[in-house]
Amino acid sequence: MQYSYYPGCSLEATGVEYNLSTRAVAGALGLELVELPGWTCCGSSSAHAVNKDLALGLAAHNIALAQEQGRDLVVPCSACYTRLSKADYEMRHDPAEKARAEKLAGFSYTGKIQIYSFLEIVKDRVGCDEVARAVRKPLTGLKVACYYGCLLVRPPEVRPFDRAEDPTSLDELAAALGAEPVPWCYKTSCCGAGLSLTRPEVVEQLVARLLAAAREAGADALVTACPLCQNNLEMRRAAQEGIPVFYFTELMGLAFGLGEAPGWLKKHLVDPFPLLQRFSLVG
Repeated sequence: MQYSYYPGCSLEATGVEYNLSTRAVAGALGLELVELPGWTCCGSSSAHAVNKDLALGLAAHNIALAQEQGRDLVVPCSACYTRLSKADYEMRHDPAEKARAEKLAGFSYTGKIQIYSFLEIVKDRVGCDEVARAVRKPLTGLKVACYYGCLLVRPPEVRPFDRAEDPTSLDELAAALGAEPVPWCYKTSCCGAGLSLTRPEVVEQLVARLLAAAREAGADALVTACPLCQNNLEMRRAAQEGIPVFYFTELMGLAFGLGEAPGWLKKHLVDPFPLLQRFSLVG
């Protein structure tokens, strides 16, 4: 299966390990991700808050590029996925917004391509059974709190691939890898990433609450699909130690036995190796 691929800004900077692990896991599953030529920032997470034309125009530009390629678009970053999906939804359902987007981006919208998160592709297009068959080193005994964040499954009317209040995609995928997803009540609570630079004191409180809840639930680690959440949860904590935060693609790479996986993990702010060594997942 071949898709156009939109990495977004974060995956080429603070979330580069998410980019590397997504590409590697896609290859292992027989998915071909073709990077969208000429892609630009989608405007997340500030454009939509300050300039409606900029927010729509940036997203529409990237949708126009994907439309030119004629392939459905895969987006790993939750924030990028939300912005692109929202613009696509507006163009599909509001003729005035469609006309405005076409003028801003200089194209004619056809609605022929679909936008998917990479999690959605893995869970619903590949399927957990196929993922389980690719596992070589099961994550047996590893307890994970699956953290979706506030963007991935909201707003539900835009791209309802999972439940908005109690999503299960990450949990089912983690179980297919052999890990144990723990039940907890903070799956979709905000980590404050949008305020990380302007109100760090607020973010530190939100992050502390999430980490405490994960520990109370018995989790050894958190797993997410958002580079903003991952970076925030490791950077805005009191000490750079304790419970690590993985991208779901990193755990897939470990479970698939991909040799490059340990290299991704070296980029984390919180060292995950002591935990993974405890479960014999790295040397």
